[in-house]
Amino acid sequence: MRISDGTIEKLLTQGDHITGEQLTALKEESARSRRPMQDLVIQNEIIDEKSLTKLFAEYADIPYIEINPSDIPSDILEKIPEHIARQYNAVLFQIDQDGLQHLAMDDPDDVQAVDFIEKQIGENTRIYISPRENITAALENYRGDVDKELNDVIDIQREDNTANENVSDEDVAEDSPIAQTINLLLEYAIRSSASDIHIEPREEYVQIRYRIDGVLKEVNRLPRNVHAALISRIKILSNLKIDERRVPQDGRFKVKVAGKQYALRVSTLPISDGEKIVMRILDESNQAVALDSLGYWGHSLNVVTEAISEPHGMVLVTGPTGSGKSTSLFSILSGLNQPDVNISTIEDPVEYKIPGVNQTQTNAKAGMTFAAGLRALLRQDPNIIMVGEIRDGETANLGVQAALTGHLVFSTLHTNNAATCLPRLLDMDIEPFLIASTVRAVVGQRLVRRIEREHRQSYTPTQEETDAIIHLFNLHDGQDFKYIHELEKQAAAAGVGGDTPLSTTETGIKTLYKPGASDDAAGKHDGFKGRVGIYEVLDNTLTVQKLIIGNATANQIQAQAINEGMITMQTDGLVKALRGETTIEEVLRVTKE
Repeated sequence: MRISDGTIEKLLTQGDHITGEQLTALKEESARSRRPMQDLVIQNEIIDEKSLTKLFAEYADIPYIEINPSDIPSDILEKIPEHIARQYNAVLFQIDQDGLQHLAMDDPDDVQAVDFIEKQIGENTRIYISPRENITAALENYRGDVDKELNDVIDIQREDNTANENVSDEDVAEDSPIAQTINLLLEYAIRSSASDIHIEPREEYVQIRYRIDGVLKEVNRLPRNVHAALISRIKILSNLKIDERRVPQDGRFKVKVAGKQYALRVSTLPISDGEKIVMRILDESNQAVALDSLGYWGHSLNVVTEAISEPHGMVLVTGPTGSGKSTSLFSILSGLNQPDVNISTIEDPVEYKIPGVNQTQTNAKAGMTFAAGLRALLRQDPNIIMVGEIRDGETANLGVQAALTGHLVFSTLHTNNAATCLPRLLDMDIEPFLIASTVRAVVGQRLVRRIEREHRQSYTPTQEETDAIIHLFNLHDGQDFKYIHELEKQAAAAGVGGDTPLSTTETGIKTLYKPGASDDAAGKHDGFKGRVGIYEVLDNTLTVQKLIIGNATANQIQAQAINEGMITMQTDGLVKALRGETTIEEVLRVTKE
């Protein structure tokens, strides 16, 4: 949809979406950059595309609709050929009993497009306007079952299932079955919301596995004879050496699926049966979400918010690989990103691009380590520094010195929980008094799978299950359930679990939730969809500082933090399970020690 500058001005001023100063600045920027105001208002986040489409629909008296792609029958969708639907961004989504056809378009003002489509399907048509992203998602329905397409493509090569290490140019050409196979694997992974693709050679076949919501699942087995061509094609895309099979290699490439751009980080590794490849999928169109949307609430949210508003100090995020540390830091940095603040990062690798932030990639071969990069950043007049990971004493010491000299420093550490982070810094030969005076807060986190709310099932736990929960979460009858009940009330007030009714009383648990049967034919979500974080945030109070200076153990520090209001990861997970966000089993899976 293309809206003229004059109409954009009317839409924004009529609805009080813009101030006079903003409008003047917008016009000047439009004239200077020769870009339409429509692009600039979305880029500058004055209004989002969906809200702008709604305003235009009201102004032009065109009905607005957001269609659900899964509700569109395939026979109705295919009344408009795919190439025409994609050319004009139009989707036929419903036909009434009286023959009235409902057509959603990105730009219903395009008279030529409307005339052309009506010649294809007939004139008994009602036209709606939809956001471009909504249309793009619906157009993906033309693809049908990607898994079936993949099998159809690979069946061509199943006949001769013998290993073949000789790869010809034809095998890896753009239009070859191997290229189609890789395109389909990527598309299927992205549509399944996978974070990683594993391509692993076995003795008799090539195993394809996706990591979906943190859990690895086998999705396909390809004939062994396609392995060499498959690896070579991915190496060509990633700009890696095709003939080097003895040492690991790292590369990356980009693809566009459903109108969104994705970066794929590629890693190769020689194993006993050949070369294994793992591709990490990074959605480059991802927008930072607020901390409360990530699962922070109550004490945890308050401590983090206060810590990041300090002018200097260190905020550390801990947890194993894949626990969402980068996402938390991405959200924090995006929130702090203002024109009057210089934010510089040193990362390995740069996963999320943040406009306006100076992001540096480490390069060990060139001598650009975390320590060397951090030393260089400190000469770049930064206000806020983010170090991807503290791996050694030198980096830790530089980070502490930066925090002491007036910088706000963010970094990550691989420890099991928040409290063990502080003794870990002692192991790196950082003086206790420096840790006490620079660290503002430590976040410990994990990710648990989120139950699909529309399919979840509630049940009343048996006495045995309640006893098991009391034992596993170190609860006791009476007072502790009163504490958990109060926490659940606080979480409900903070919006955790939406309008889910309370699951506890002061004496016990009334309700728990489990995932319902998935209506997904591929079974790819198992009643779970997406993930939510569980957190513990340790506030470095005066009493905690005294413990650090006194070389206290992690257990002593944790006990003191809990006395001062810290909610442990397990307890946060239990509260989220009671609010119907996840299950008890999920929380134990990621937190049990």
